[in-house]
Amino acid sequence: MPRTKSTPEPPLPSLAAESGHLPLVAIIGRPNVGKSTLFNRILGSRTAIVDDVPGVTRDRNYADATYRNRPFRLIDTGGLEPSASDGMLALIRRQSELAIAEADILILLMDGRTGLTPQDQEVVRLLRGTTKPLFVAINKIDTPKVETLVADFYRLGIESLYPISAEHGIGVADLLDAIYPLLPVQEEDREQGSMPRVAVVGRPNVGKSTLVNAVLGQERVVVSDVPGTTRDSIDSLAVHQGRPYLFTDTAGIRRRGKVDRGIEGYSVARSLRAIGRSDVAVLLLDAEEGVTEQDTKIAGVVIRQGRACLLLVNKWDLREGDHQARQQVEQDLRRRFPFLTWAPVLFGAAVKPDSLRRLFPAIDEVYASFTKRVPTGHLNQLLQNILATHPLPARKGKPTKITKSAFMTQVATSPPVFALFVGHPENITSSYLRYLENRLREEYGFSGTPIRLLVRKK
Repeated sequence: MPRTKSTPEPPLPSLAAESGHLPLVAIIGRPNVGKSTLFNRILGSRTAIVDDVPGVTRDRNYADATYRNRPFRLIDTGGLEPSASDGMLALIRRQSELAIAEADILILLMDGRTGLTPQDQEVVRLLRGTTKPLFVAINKIDTPKVETLVADFYRLGIESLYPISAEHGIGVADLLDAIYPLLPVQEEDREQGSMPRVAVVGRPNVGKSTLVNAVLGQERVVVSDVPGTTRDSIDSLAVHQGRPYLFTDTAGIRRRGKVDRGIEGYSVARSLRAIGRSDVAVLLLDAEEGVTEQDTKIAGVVIRQGRACLLLVNKWDLREGDHQARQQVEQDLRRRFPFLTWAPVLFGAAVKPDSLRRLFPAIDEVYASFTKRVPTGHLNQLLQNILATHPLPARKGKPTKITKSAFMTQVATSPPVFALFVGHPENITSSYLRYLENRLREEYGFSGTPIRLLVRKK
């Protein structure tokens, strides 16, 4: 479908040369006009949750994209309600305002089927003073019969309008072609240092979004006392002492029987996937409520997916006056998390960022363990020392020979995986494997990371 445009525009200089970063392209507009659908269409994947219910998107959702080999960062925003002054709508509006402030390029999306509304006109008035490139797209124009609906939007006095159908992809290429001159030329891949991916997980309303905002030092995600505020898994880049970290704020994970179908079901599924693509999971616990059965189940998900883990007892400021509280909580953690004895435990309050000074050093420690590789020579020297005092389990009542009876090597990292080669794998018991794991931890640390031991025939 050709775009509607009265006069050609001169080519625009790339923003990359001036800013030194990927241009930020924000999709804004009132609720339920199809912003998340357009976000997914441009990315070519279902990254944002889409539903017919207004207000599904609440936080700014970022994703890297390319168009014709030119990179940019796309931002999906919640519905912009100019008149909202309190409650969730005001929080969502604040996120949209922050996106507008930080963006380099703005896509204002409107609903062609609904027509020009007073809310659309108010949004345009809010944007009148901006000097940033603004592209106005009219969505849901998917057949020739409805193309005439675009005419109503010329009342805004905007010269160039881009009729599109985000759902079917019609006209989206024309919109991106208009933005294309602003995008930087793809540079050669540059060597990048390792960047830990950190998923903040836990039950609803334990303070995950507050923690992410505290780490970033800005209102990156919507925070509210209402459980279930966060719906998408939101990625944010943080830099601490020159090192980048990618933090993912996830939706709260409730017991399976209490999860509603639809939006909440998608949110929980996104949270589980976010754990799987992370390196480190920060499991938030509520200092007031203590450890619950659901906390142990979430921890189980982290272990099954083989992620590094640390525990953060949040809202600790509410129990600072209780001198026995810390000892009680530590005892409770040992009792409820017998499978996580290797995970570091931190105490702090997300509402008091100064109390989180140990968070980044702890993440660095467990990430180093998660990616650690032990030389084979060192491993087998340790193994021979172990066999000298704790021989392999006996076979048919006969002791196994110590000398050259076993061999060990590390076959993977993230998490560390070790292969133990023996003459009779069927004789190796789970208790002996636990003993080997404990010795590996004593010798090499491996704080905060699971260890996997495979037994193979020599």
